[in-house]
Amino acid sequence: MEETLEKTEEEILKEASSKKRYFEAVGRRKTSTARVRLYTQQKKGIEINDKDLKEYFPVSSHQKVVLDPLEKLKCEDKFGFTIKVKGGGKSGQAGACRHGISRALVCLNPYFKKRLKKAGFLTRDPRMRERKKPGLKRARRAPQWSKR
Repeated sequence: MEETLEKTEEEILKEASSKKRYFEAVGRRKTSTARVRLYTQQKKGIEINDKDLKEYFPVSSHQKVVLDPLEKLKCEDKFGFTIKVKGGGKSGQAGACRHGISRALVCLNPYFKKRLKKAGFLTRDPRMRERKKPGLKRARRAPQWSKR
C-alpha cells in the first residue's frame, strides 16, 4: 500500500491536538523578541502581553503585519495565540510577532513552510540600527562645520 505524502489539514490538527497542548516558537526583529504559543483547541484570537491584539497594537499597519502569516494561509480564525513580546519599539515587536507566528505554524504543519518561506515570513530581518561612532552625533551625522 502506498501512503500519500500530504495529509489534509483536519488530519494534521487532530494529530497535533492529541499530542500537545500548544506549539511554541520564538520570533525576533531588531531588538525585540516574541515568545509565541499556538493553541489548536482552546480560545481563538491573538493575545499579546495579556492584552488583545487591537489594544496592544492600535495602529492598523502593525496589526496587519502580525496577521500577515494567517492571512497568507487563510486560517485567521482557526488558532489561538498567546504572545509575550519584549524589547525594542512597536514596529520591531510587530515584526517579531509575525516571525514567531510563522515559525509556530511551521511547527504545527511542515507543509506551511513553502508558502511562508516564499512570502519571506520565516527569514529573520537582519537590519539593525548602526552604532554611534566617536566624534559624531549619531552613526554618521557629523557636527556642523564652521569656517571660523
